[in-house]
Amino acid sequence: MVLLVLSVSVPALKPPPCGAGGVCPQASALQLGAYFGGLYIVALGNGGTKPNISTIGADQFDEFDPRERTHKLSFFNWWMFTIFLGILFSSTVLVYLQDNVSWSVGYGIPTLGLMVSISVFLAGTRLYRHRVPQGSPFTSMGRVLAAALWKWSVPVPADAKELHELDVEEYARKRRFRMDSTDAMAFLNKAAAVAVPSGGPASTPAWSLCTVTQVEETKQILRLVPLLVAMIVPCTLIAQTNTLFVKQGTTMDRHMGPRFEIPAASLGAFVTLTMLVAVVVYDRVFVRAVRRYTKDPRGITILRRMGTGMLLQVATMAVASAIESRRLAYARSHGLDATGGQLGLTIFALLPQFVLMGLADAFLVVGKIEFFYDQAPESMKSLGTAMSLTAYGIGNFLSSFLLSTVTRVTRDRGHAWVTNNLNASNLDYYYAFLTALGAVNFVAFLALSARYRYKAQSTDRIDAAVGLGTEKAKLQAEPLG
Repeated sequence: MVLLVLSVSVPALKPPPCGAGGVCPQASALQLGAYFGGLYIVALGNGGTKPNISTIGADQFDEFDPRERTHKLSFFNWWMFTIFLGILFSSTVLVYLQDNVSWSVGYGIPTLGLMVSISVFLAGTRLYRHRVPQGSPFTSMGRVLAAALWKWSVPVPADAKELHELDVEEYARKRRFRMDSTDAMAFLNKAAAVAVPSGGPASTPAWSLCTVTQVEETKQILRLVPLLVAMIVPCTLIAQTNTLFVKQGTTMDRHMGPRFEIPAASLGAFVTLTMLVAVVVYDRVFVRAVRRYTKDPRGITILRRMGTGMLLQVATMAVASAIESRRLAYARSHGLDATGGQLGLTIFALLPQFVLMGLADAFLVVGKIEFFYDQAPESMKSLGTAMSLTAYGIGNFLSSFLLSTVTRVTRDRGHAWVTNNLNASNLDYYYAFLTALGAVNFVAFLALSARYRYKAQSTDRIDAAVGLGTEKAKLQAEPLG
């Protein structure tokens, strides 16, 4: 962020202003390096903070305490609420300052805010509950896969009790959950099979014998992969909010009164406002009302919440296609398709698609991060959160790929659907294409959800804190429900 501030403040790092006729001098290598270097460092930092900040926040709730366990069910709702507040500030106040005051101020404020955040975070370090590092999850999973392949000819015993596992007391002492063996992906159970080869025990590598819990943790991560793939298209649809939706807004009348003009990017604030309201209503009203009938402490299952968000996304893109058809009809009737001029239609005509996308995000975005955290094994929570965020990166790349591919194919056929002149484009067709893509992905998600089995902790609990016995925390599988 300091590099970004310097790149828009220091004359040597800031490109010279554009001349008459909108001709802009080319930026130097130093100027490009400073600016994009700052952006890439921010991206690198996000790769470390995003998967871990929400994880350490959720880890502050003790899974062995019933009261804290109940409070944890609302954590991700309120965690995302604070995220949405930050997004709302950046998409309104900061965008206005960048457009009307200076980029130095626009970048300087979040830089100062970040410094304050780091100070607060460090000041609270001694108060946090810290998980003991368990090592890389990739090492554990790699060991399981290698052990199963090493012992490919070893038969798996019919009785799961004959597989290698530590005592329950060992897991209770570390405040971890032991997992029971399952028949899913049975080949991996070979990694926990105890076998002495013909060469004797000395010829058996130590890494070739894994615990049942290690095997089941690997299975659990592998079960999440298909659902992770199903999240890529929804993240592609989310990407339209800050790209094509904003570009639509630049073609419309953005005035509120005679003097104030709304920055096109600020229309995204309505997505955030809708998310803020929807998250509060969902947590404080919807969950309390619905769980009386479903008996689910979350109101509805996490996958159903995600599915509702995906269905709302499909509706959003359908509405966006209809609104764009109306915008294009207006442009053509006023001859603006040829000139590319600004339409007399108010930018608030786009409001329905922004509000619907915000409602969809309240279900999908919060549900997605909670699902991958909740369903990841206890020792791999950060990996689960990172998986949920990976879908955003892939979704953005897919968004760019689809847009460029569709534009190229339709241009070759005579008329590009998306061009720089949106008034002469067929963006409504492209939105209809994304609607169909989202619908197909939603059907695939339903099929995957129907087959997915949640991991669940057994209800057999003993209070280890007062030494009344041993906590028997096992992980079982239960139907989607």
